[in-house]
Amino acid sequence: LAAWEAFMTRMLGLSVAQRLPDGAMTFRMDGHAQRFLVVPGEDDLAFVGWQCRDEAAARALAKRVSDAGFEVSEGTAAGAALRKVAGYVSFLDPAGNPIELAWGPVLAAEPFQSDFVGSGFKADELGLGHFVIRSKDREQGERFYCDVMGFKLSDHITCGLGGFKVDIAFLHINGRHHSLAIGGQLPHRLHHFMVEVNSMDDVGLAYDRANDLGMYIEQSLGRHPNDRMFSFYARTPSGFQFEFGWGGRVVDDEKWQPTTYYAISEWGHRRVPRPKPKTP
Repeated sequence: LAAWEAFMTRMLGLSVAQRLPDGAMTFRMDGHAQRFLVVPGEDDLAFVGWQCRDEAAARALAKRVSDAGFEVSEGTAAGAALRKVAGYVSFLDPAGNPIELAWGPVLAAEPFQSDFVGSGFKADELGLGHFVIRSKDREQGERFYCDVMGFKLSDHITCGLGGFKVDIAFLHINGRHHSLAIGGQLPHRLHHFMVEVNSMDDVGLAYDRANDLGMYIEQSLGRHPNDRMFSFYARTPSGFQFEFGWGGRVVDDEKWQPTTYYAISEWGHRRVPRPKPKTP
């Protein structure tokens, strides 16, 4: 938890919103009272919460999920207080990822200001960023999120990478090019989460911070062909990755046409060489 606090504040530039008796912490990045929750326990994704317009919209969507054969559980009062929402329901998606539908988020009384990210984060009505989560089968996951949950397809990327087949669906629910992407089987429930800033320079400064802090850089600075994000990737304290980016595309559903790309990156996003261990 101490490593996560240092990572969230000094690396990402978020601020601690609340500390709880069990050691859990919540973090701010925009007008919401909190966006991230870090709790003691398994080094993996605890849940993804999707904010609905209101309780009626959340319950209507929960009924669609239930009608599709997934067990939906009512959130508790204590859970709602922890999440800083009026209420929520939860279920497991087809790959067993813990998903929640929430309504009535608590907003902060004061504007957010980062100690490290001068331009601030591109969040608020677009959500905190995006997640790339595991799926047992990409097509099954895509059908669930589009047909049941109401996400819309942005595009696909299909290619080979380092001897592995990449087959990812990118899905949006607002103007952000994708709030969710679905791949295949993964060591963690979460491959990475992305936060987006409002200045290219803040990405460069974050890359310098990552190196200065001794972070494990997974992929160097680069740009993706589909969402046009300029970004880099590094490891979180729990072993899965984070992406720090700028310049992501905004989707206009009236004009957008999904397509398929055959490369992960236009340029960059190279694996960073590691020093070979010394032999005696």
